[in-house]
Amino acid sequence: MANTPQARKRIRRNEARTEVLGARRSAIRTFVKKVESAIAAGDKDAAKNALQAAQPQMQRGVAKGVLHKNTASRKLSRLSARIAALG
Repeated sequence: MANTPQARKRIRRNEARTEVLGARRSAIRTFVKKVESAIAAGDKDAAKNALQAAQPQMQRGVAKGVLHKNTASRKLSRLSARIAALG
């Protein structure tokens, strides 16, 4: 248990940040799922549009510290490769 006022405040701030970052991470996952479902359906145009919507969300997640830069780059690269393979 926190014994100092600073530690108590840090716990409060961590809980608030965890809630915000969790919501952002959830939104990013939703955008990625939309891309993956469009790929699974074989709809290249819908997949491209979904990827264009997901890309700025993932980059924003990197800027906010939700995702690591390389993780976001890897996911975007793999998704775009799968879209290109639809032909």
